[in-house]
Amino acid sequence: MSGRSEALPRPVVAPDVALAGRLFEELRRRTSASRGVSRASYGLGEQIAHDIIRREAERLGLDMAADPAANLHVVLPGRLEGPEIVIGSHIDSVPMGGNFDGAAGVLLGLSVLAGFVGAGVAPPCPVRLMVIRAEESAWFGASYIGSRAAFGKLSAAELDEVRRMGDGVTLGAAVAAAGGDPQALAAGTAVLDPASIRLFLEPHIEQGPVLLERGVPAGIVTGIRGSFRYRQARCLGAYAHSGATPRGDRQDAVLAVARLAVEVDEVWARREAEGEDLTVTVGQIATDPDEASFSKIAGDVRFSLDVRSAEPATLAAVREEIDAIVARIETRDRVRFELGRLTASEPARMSPAVVSALGAAARAAGVAHIEMPCGAGHDAAVFAREGVPTGMVFIRNAHGSHNPDEHMELSDFAEAARLVTALLQDPPPPR
Repeated sequence: MSGRSEALPRPVVAPDVALAGRLFEELRRRTSASRGVSRASYGLGEQIAHDIIRREAERLGLDMAADPAANLHVVLPGRLEGPEIVIGSHIDSVPMGGNFDGAAGVLLGLSVLAGFVGAGVAPPCPVRLMVIRAEESAWFGASYIGSRAAFGKLSAAELDEVRRMGDGVTLGAAVAAAGGDPQALAAGTAVLDPASIRLFLEPHIEQGPVLLERGVPAGIVTGIRGSFRYRQARCLGAYAHSGATPRGDRQDAVLAVARLAVEVDEVWARREAEGEDLTVTVGQIATDPDEASFSKIAGDVRFSLDVRSAEPATLAAVREEIDAIVARIETRDRVRFELGRLTASEPARMSPAVVSALGAAARAAGVAHIEMPCGAGHDAAVFAREGVPTGMVFIRNAHGSHNPDEHMELSDFAEAARLVTALLQDPPPPR
């Protein structure tokens, strides 16, 4: 005998993709709207989704707990104690959204845990699946509610003052109705300690066309754009007769907002040509349905403005440019802009060590992939800002996102799940 010990073959662990396929269909069927799905944050649709995950985790014999924000935590013990790997995403949707946004990450995590359970294999370290509440800011006008709450970063003012679109329920009341504890959140109670997390991983569908155009099923994210947003902006001019008011006497709020949209788009084009990362979107624009009419010059227009970049300096510079554009249009068109409350998020860099480990896992599993930036906001940004080594895996998806036509192939989901399984079997060392 040589006297050298031979490495034991790695146990075969395969994610339970069939389980995920069945649950995608159940989610679609039980949370469908007139078009697409609607799983309101802290609403019925989101609760149905949480109950489905809880039911399946119980069937797998996994430990579960809910925190004061009603986030659901599902834990698979590891062979050794120590810092855990957290896999997480949200399961709420925008109104009339797609079935895969957020839910793909949760079901990927569950399918991977089910694979370990089915194989009778424990991962090297504990793994926690976190089903995160209220990521979609469309409902409460606040970003990353569930993940911020888990780190004790929700304010009492948010809980008391922020209200859900449609029914006007306060965030605190919505948390309580879902079984959470708004008093604990207001006190800053944290359930996650960055020092106890080995790494955080968020699987998610890609919400743009890059993977589709590149012909690969998976992407490894290098960073997440930050943003600033005016969600409830307004331009006030003067209502007047459309036929009797000369051009020079008009205070046309529609024209003023149109000028703003065009000039900000020109800022985007110029900065993009100079190599800067930037997107600018006027996602909503509307006149007052009770007062505006075909034969009136509009005196009141409401709109939104969403600016994103990977670079804090670009965000700051564009905000100054927008202020200057607004002042110039106010003078020219004799209108007044009320941009309203500003919401913002900082860009988040993914951990180079996690990006490297994900790349190694993809190669070990034979999963075709590319590295790419992320233009949308995600809960991963919160974990990264808390100092947790963080990564994201994108899954190829057609027809964009935040619409009913999202289309993720289950075969691409399976490739991403194999990548994550390989990472859990050979994770990077703790910090």
